[in-house]
Amino acid sequence: MPTLHLGFLASHGGSNMQAIIDACKQGRLDAKPCVVISNNSDSTAIARARQEYIPRYHISAATHPGETEDRAILRTLQAHDVDTVILAGYMKRIGPETLQTYRGRILNIHPALLPKFGGRGLYGKQVHEAVLRAGEKVTGVTVHVVDEQYDTGPILNQTQVPVMVGDTVDSLAERVLAQEHLLYVETLRKISEGTIVLPIFD
Repeated sequence: MPTLHLGFLASHGGSNMQAIIDACKQGRLDAKPCVVISNNSDSTAIARARQEYIPRYHISAATHPGETEDRAILRTLQAHDVDTVILAGYMKRIGPETLQTYRGRILNIHPALLPKFGGRGLYGKQVHEAVLRAGEKVTGVTVHVVDEQYDTGPILNQTQVPVMVGDTVDSLAERVLAQEHLLYVETLRKISEGTIVLPIFD
């Protein structure tokens, strides 16, 4: 299998992105981080990319109003030979041109066991709040392929995380995030090895 060429989209911290970059540097993942795009010029993800000497761009509605934002993202990914797009806390819906060009090769990670606790408005701490309100005994992490809707694409990999007695949103979020870092890398490694095959769409 050829080396994966990764393009990252991130809005804030980019800790999942960093976990993947670290795995690449340590030889645990046969992949090359090619470019980082953020819709937030002050994001930690941009700072991480700068520190890692990875090309980075701020592309948002402010820099590219209207449909040109989607086109600019697509053009940037293609210019850096990206074959697999990684969402790492990217808080915007993927535009139609980027989605169509990279259909089946845009991945996202969600802090719950989809299809439970997914959909519009359920991200970050809102997911953990919903899990605790529902009295769940187990939550987890899901890596899935991105489609036109929120959190509905084909599931590639999941791992469970127990909900402990006395858990708060913050304590649960911390344990789930630790598993996110592991599962994203594991999933990409399986893709690179051919044991997970990305779906082919017409």
